[in-house]
Amino acid sequence: MIKRALDVVASVCALVVIGPVLLLLASLVVLDSGRPAFYLGWRAGKDGVPFRIIKLRTMVVDAEQRGGAETPADDPRITRVGCFLRRYKLDELPQLVNVLVGDMSLVGPRPEVLHEVRRYNERERALLSVRPGLTDWASIKFRHEGEILRGALDPGKVYHERIQPEKIRLGLKYVQERSMLVDLVIIVSTLKAIVAD
Repeated sequence: MIKRALDVVASVCALVVIGPVLLLLASLVVLDSGRPAFYLGWRAGKDGVPFRIIKLRTMVVDAEQRGGAETPADDPRITRVGCFLRRYKLDELPQLVNVLVGDMSLVGPRPEVLHEVRRYNERERALLSVRPGLTDWASIKFRHEGEILRGALDPGKVYHERIQPEKIRLGLKYVQERSMLVDLVIIVSTLKAIVAD
């Protein structure tokens, strides 16, 4: 209950502060590549319940028809403004709305696309026992995921072999060790990583 209360207070305060910035960024997306400014994609939430994640759109409108869910840094589907938004993680800011309405938390395993969750084994399904988050240990470690996938002939294969197993391990580590102190450490570490980039 305390974690949820903090999520609500923090997301409301953040949305009030960055609201004008979000409007500006959304306008840049539209000016660069047309409407819509936001991307709504299906993700698995707590207990596997699907929800629509909200992001600033960083790819062409029909990106899902042109390729897979994995996105290398050199993916031709990424727009000019999208490159900038992805570099500084600004495309993730609208997910504060997901936090506010209860789909997500500030800290928790990153939400996965539905077809990936269907492949989870019994141990991995523990990731669905908590609300997915804006950030976690894996978000920090793989904040340059697009660079790891750059130049890959099969980004999906590289993701499943080099990235996903460690993401799952770190997600399960969070589920097992979660506490308000751990959340605070992850938030501070995330901010430090963003500033360092």
